[in-house]
Amino acid sequence: MQKVSFFKSIHVKFVLIYLLLILLAMQIIGLYFAQELEQTLTQNFKDSIEERMNIVEFSVREEMVKSRTEEESTIEESLRSVLAGFQSSDIDEIRVVDARYRILASSAPDNQSLVGQRSTLDIVTQSIVAETPDERTYVNNQADRVWVRTQPIIAEGGEVLGTLYMEADIENVYDQMDDINAILAVGTAIALAVTAVLGVLVAQTISKPISDMRRQAQAMARGNFSRKVRVYGNDEIGQLAKSFNNLTNRLQESQQSTESERRKLASVLANMTDGVLSTDRRGRVILINDPGLRLLNVSRETVINRPITSVLGLDSEYTFEDLIHLKDAITLDFSSYDESALLRASFSVIQKETGFVNGVIAVLHDNTEQEKIDMERREFVANVSHELRTPLTTMRSYLEALADGAWQDQELAPTFLNVTQTETERMIRLVNDLLKLSKMDASETEINKEMVEFNVFFNRIIDRFEMSKSQNVYFERELPEEQYFVEIDPDKLTQVIDNIISNALKYSPEGGKIRFAMTIEDGFILIRIVDQGMGIPKENVDKIFDRFYRVDRARSRAMGGTGLGLAISKEMINAHGGHIWAESQYGKGTTIFFTLPFEEDVGGEWE
Repeated sequence: MQKVSFFKSIHVKFVLIYLLLILLAMQIIGLYFAQELEQTLTQNFKDSIEERMNIVEFSVREEMVKSRTEEESTIEESLRSVLAGFQSSDIDEIRVVDARYRILASSAPDNQSLVGQRSTLDIVTQSIVAETPDERTYVNNQADRVWVRTQPIIAEGGEVLGTLYMEADIENVYDQMDDINAILAVGTAIALAVTAVLGVLVAQTISKPISDMRRQAQAMARGNFSRKVRVYGNDEIGQLAKSFNNLTNRLQESQQSTESERRKLASVLANMTDGVLSTDRRGRVILINDPGLRLLNVSRETVINRPITSVLGLDSEYTFEDLIHLKDAITLDFSSYDESALLRASFSVIQKETGFVNGVIAVLHDNTEQEKIDMERREFVANVSHELRTPLTTMRSYLEALADGAWQDQELAPTFLNVTQTETERMIRLVNDLLKLSKMDASETEINKEMVEFNVFFNRIIDRFEMSKSQNVYFERELPEEQYFVEIDPDKLTQVIDNIISNALKYSPEGGKIRFAMTIEDGFILIRIVDQGMGIPKENVDKIFDRFYRVDRARSRAMGGTGLGLAISKEMINAHGGHIWAESQYGKGTTIFFTLPFEEDVGGEWE
């Protein structure tokens, strides 16, 4: 390249700019000096006042602890004399306040009427109570700043005798700083004017080609590579312009190739249902597609540049080197308390031809639904098999006994046949309940709604159970007298309430109580049915609405339950737009809640 002459060298131009920056730095130093000077003057003023207050505090303390005779002057007169000796132009007023907040003396002639009165200033109260000095600054009626300071008066034994309250005119300090700032402002204005003139002259030789290159860079960012930078000279900027034009040609070729590959990759990643993460050679995430963000429930900003082991929650089990050598897919559990989320992750290594590892690609597949379906299928088959095996085994045993000759025994035969009939009816109930749940799952159950006055409807069901119950269980009702109309299927809701009350009766002890309550909350009727049974362990309360779940399997089966009643109740309540749940304390009883949407009293529409 051609050598650049000295006077055309960009270094000379940068030296000029550097000199201007030095000039500007001097102004900044001046501002810093003014700020520090202000702090110093303010602190010196406060230190001076504090030293004088220490002397006043000593003299006042001596007067307050001094024993006096009737011939001697009163403490107020003595304190007034002490304060008069410390008057100065910068101290507006000094007050002496005793421990009972009574003003004993004031140095201000205009405030002598305050002597003997109780001080109501917060700073005085705080100083006496906390036994520590306090200070603050406020603006008075003349718009002058006043510095207020209190200093407690403490006797040698530690007893607080009172406090000194001082007001000092600190406005003089700020007046001095205003004069200094005015001088600095004039100097700064002159420096800025000179800097502006020199800056315009220097900028004309540098800013124009640089602006041209900036516009070219912006055009390149938009994908326009046809524009060229104008070369103004042969200095460093001129040579940079030539290099910039050469770079434009090369970038145009590379951009076309890169854009083609980018579109292919973006199309593949955007149309994938699986999540994809890519890392650099250090294991930090550099790319993640939208399905990956959705599966991990994170934002792109929180993932990029983080270690992949941290993003996938594998810190405790795997390192990045382990993932490089991992051959089999692994299962990631992102389940929370509210919902489950299982992902299957497969890893592949990005390598150069030399074998150097550039990173890892992780493919995430949502396996939650499949795992949930498999688990529910296994549980359902196991539960149905278990529920059917018990009565079938019993029936086979009794039928074998009958076949072996027990049918001829007039005492045993009726008993055996009765047991066989009971188990058969139990299996029929189980199958019917399964059919009901199957129809609900397939949305084939018809809901025949009609407007019902719920208080009458609920009381009628309770009356039926109260008249037919066999054990000694007391019913308690807490139902409102107002009318509340709900649109429900009476048959379906009767079955729900029958299931809940039947369970409450089954598990209630002799002499127990079942309480029925109804309240209104947020546009819903809330029904509570409370028993005093054995209760449910805390960890199992949320499971009682699962199919075939029983707290006490042996006792429930002996009572004839199928384990599907509450599951059916939940489906029916949900179909009515309500919600059902339970609360229980083991050994103390269970409360079943369910809600139903209701309408205001529409009695006028039926008249």
